[in-house]
Amino acid sequence: MDPDSSFVELAVEVFQMLADPTRVRIVLALRQNEELSVGRLADIVDKSPAAVSQHLAKLRMARIVQARQDAQRVFYRLENEHASQLVTDAIQQAEHTIGTPRHHHEARDD
Repeated sequence: MDPDSSFVELAVEVFQMLADPTRVRIVLALRQNEELSVGRLADIVDKSPAAVSQHLAKLRMARIVQARQDAQRVFYRLENEHASQLVTDAIQQAEHTIGTPRHHHEARDD
């Protein structure tokens, strides 16, 4: 976690990969489900299956998602919990721009 770490540039690439609303929505959808088909993801994020497939290909190259083929259908899941945590943290940071974030209310309810 050193500022001159060789991983800084790679971290920026991860942020760039997640700097797309459809890809963030895909990560959120996969976070809530163990595994989803391209068609189901397309329904959830309200995009065409072709568009979702393109986003998934990029996320797959970045090793954010994994694919599993089952006959004619391909299912996707998150590679690990880190992308999910990044998206959660980014959304919580975004909530701070509109006042008292929802996640602070949830913490008090516990």
